[in-house]
Amino acid sequence: MAANPEVLQEGELISFKLNGRKMSAQPGETILQVAKRNGVLIPHLCYQESMRPDGNCRACMVEIKGERVLAPSCCRQPSEGMEVETDNQRARHSQKMVLELLLSDMPEKAYTLHSELDHWARELRLGPPRFSARKQAPADLSHPAMAVNLDACIQCTRCVRACREEQVNDVIGYAFRGPHSTIVFDQGDPMGESTCVACGECVQACPTGALMPAGGVGLIQSDKAVESVCPYCGVGCQLTYKIKENRILYVEGRDGPANHGRLCVKGRYGFDYVHHPHRLTKPLIRRQEAPPKSADLVMDPANPYTVFREASWEEALEFAAAGLKKIRGEKGPKALAGFGSAKGSNEEAYLFQKLVRTGFGSNNVDHCTRLCHASSVAALLECIGSGAVSNPVADVGQAQVVILIGANPTVNHPVGATWIKNAIKRGTRLIVMDPRRSELVRHATYFLQFKPGTDVALLNALMHTIIEEGWVNPSFIAERTEAFEEMKRHLQVYSPEAMAPVCGIPAQTLREVARLYATSKGSMILWGMGISQHTYGTDNARCLISLALMTGQIGRRGTGLHPLRGQNNVQGASDAGLIPMVFPDYQRVDNVEAQAKFEALWDSSLDAQPGLTVVEVMEAITAGKLHGMYIEGENPAMSDPDAHHAREALAKLEHLVVQDIFLTETAYLADVILPASAYPEKTGTFTNTDRWVQLGRQAINPPGEARQDLWIIQEMARRLGLEWNYSGPATVFAEMRRAMPSIAGITWERLERESAVVYPCRQEGDPGEPVVFIDNFPTSSGRGKFVPADILPPDERPDKEYPWVLITGRQLEHWHTGSMTRRAAVLDAIEPEAVASLHPLDLEELGVKPGGWVTLASRRGQVTLEARADDAVPRHAVFMAFCYYEAAANLLSNPALDPVAKIPEFKYCAIKVSAGGQAPRLSSYGGGQTEQSIPL
Repeated sequence: MAANPEVLQEGELISFKLNGRKMSAQPGETILQVAKRNGVLIPHLCYQESMRPDGNCRACMVEIKGERVLAPSCCRQPSEGMEVETDNQRARHSQKMVLELLLSDMPEKAYTLHSELDHWARELRLGPPRFSARKQAPADLSHPAMAVNLDACIQCTRCVRACREEQVNDVIGYAFRGPHSTIVFDQGDPMGESTCVACGECVQACPTGALMPAGGVGLIQSDKAVESVCPYCGVGCQLTYKIKENRILYVEGRDGPANHGRLCVKGRYGFDYVHHPHRLTKPLIRRQEAPPKSADLVMDPANPYTVFREASWEEALEFAAAGLKKIRGEKGPKALAGFGSAKGSNEEAYLFQKLVRTGFGSNNVDHCTRLCHASSVAALLECIGSGAVSNPVADVGQAQVVILIGANPTVNHPVGATWIKNAIKRGTRLIVMDPRRSELVRHATYFLQFKPGTDVALLNALMHTIIEEGWVNPSFIAERTEAFEEMKRHLQVYSPEAMAPVCGIPAQTLREVARLYATSKGSMILWGMGISQHTYGTDNARCLISLALMTGQIGRRGTGLHPLRGQNNVQGASDAGLIPMVFPDYQRVDNVEAQAKFEALWDSSLDAQPGLTVVEVMEAITAGKLHGMYIEGENPAMSDPDAHHAREALAKLEHLVVQDIFLTETAYLADVILPASAYPEKTGTFTNTDRWVQLGRQAINPPGEARQDLWIIQEMARRLGLEWNYSGPATVFAEMRRAMPSIAGITWERLERESAVVYPCRQEGDPGEPVVFIDNFPTSSGRGKFVPADILPPDERPDKEYPWVLITGRQLEHWHTGSMTRRAAVLDAIEPEAVASLHPLDLEELGVKPGGWVTLASRRGQVTLEARADDAVPRHAVFMAFCYYEAAANLLSNPALDPVAKIPEFKYCAIKVSAGGQAPRLSSYGGGQTEQSIPL
């Protein structure tokens, strides 16, 4: 693609004439791009700005003086002195003829109100076509998300390029020749039976409605379009909601810094949970005659009134606050705790942690970062002084080598994965390290399928090799780091030959990978929760940081360290102080200066002792030390390890206040439930994995009596004795700027104008810093620190009784605990049931066919679910997603903690697997979701 046509540099310009007017073009810019920039209309259909020009529709033909044939303006670049005519008789006749021929094949009934073909026909004032239509294929309605209407296809191949070149999913192709040519999915399969991942990029690319969202929404005229941000993973894709009568019709991607118009299946089709009949619309208080709270409760979200009664907001808020005040007065501040949410805005996170610290009087506040990247952040703070990523994901496009370890971005960060695949197509070399094979392996130069639990052995072997063979960066080590000699001594015993039998990777492969990473001009490391969710997760991250430090692969474009954030605002919630040991901007609560600063800012006395983490809170409840909680938007009854224990703890609480949009597994154990606002129902800022602070705008109103989360938090604060007066998110953000130096230069007005600003941005007007650690690290010495790590086994190893390994994680169509995505019709239709993925040979050994039932049991519980054959899973291991309540993976997982970060070991525990078992009973829980029926 050409460079940005808005930025023209003198001396580089090409001068030519367009319709008699003198024009200037950049090198590489096409005639069509210059025309569009200058307001000259040329019809075009196969061309789309983000795609490689194909020139196959021939609607954009122009005449070039002195040439015998017309030229496609989307492919042709101007040359010095060229004279181009776009609207003379010859060019216009060609354009009209092409459009008329295409129109002749269109069906009588349109599939969209926004056909680009119809638009250009109107612009050129075409009448009814004079030609007869070709026979076309029948509609393919086999996919729950998308309708295929090839009778409206003009074979522009925009869908092919979107699928194969942008998303790189390689599903859509162009088959046959002449009048038989057609768009196909895989080997001519129905779309619903193909390998399509439903990203919808083809739908967004289609100019005629041949590919459309299912259900005919393309024929409904929206009332308004609202620009916002995706509510799911940490990539932070910008999108546009199309609204009619306070309902979201459909979603389109827009040109945000992280996605540039791209979306995944969740971002594009996972929006209708906001309209689900299970939405909480009135405050609820537990009935006095309700059965006692129990971890074994069987939920029925469609009929909560057997347990709860409706209440007015005044009654519910007074009841909620009174219970918390009573505990605070009788048992002290540390008898209370609060869990905030990484799904909410920065402003909500900031106010929530402020409420706990100033209203409860302790630092017992945490959120889901404790369960995903706490160990990554701990290691980053320890080694380089900052928990933020050094480079954006898109920097993979400037890297020569990318290491991807413990992450599956095609599932967890799909749009981020597209930038990796795009980079590989341009020559970047990918190294995938993971016990489980992911889809990206087919693009990798090396795949290191190491034994589960041997990350440190593998990484130490790489570092040993880099030092032994002289591939370190001595000047970077001398000028930018400390404690290297200690690390060098530590690594002496970790040769590839010694570690090969430990991690299962041949020594020669380890040496080749080490050389490739260390010697490239730019190497980047991305990792996920496969690194962090271990009892030795902090050690894993320490090794990755040391790998970058000893080679100098940090502080430049195309290098660096990037722990991929799991939830949409886990970065922002952490930045805002929703962590028990730090105030906003990671200022330690036990730091005297930081404490004084926030006491002055908040006009309140603050506790100087770090609070309890998520898992520690549950232990404190069990021990009788903690009696009341306020949970906003979190679902620990599903997300905590050893979920039965977590549910027992929550049920034991004297007073539990839950603020949420659905009757979640946690809300069912509450004493009072406050109905809150869903993501499209609020305005606020959200910070993505790349550190972009982005503005999400309210698109629709909350249903019934549900209220904005900011309003609820402030009303709770007022009843706890806090005198707050915030008029909205903008005033909260203004206070955050005073509290957080990293965003001090970002104004609300700038966000409204630009939608996104990257931090650090310390002074107003600063552009922000996409790449950090360029000259130094934010440590006391300005240097990065090497921290050695020894091999530590997982807390629970397989044995004779429990000989298998359980690996948990997410799946593409669902997210977090499933409370949103399982109430989204398309997402639930694609993946409606819990499955356990096992190697085909293991299924054969068990005597179970794919689709049969298996029972998984650990020392903490058991679940029965459907078996799926998956040769990406190593032998005698099982992978399962944790979003299915009826077969909750966290009933099995091990609550053992990393000693530094206090993160549980979700990614490894010992289980036994048996054939058969009682299948979970299906019900109406969610969009196809099921209620709990398995004995706990």
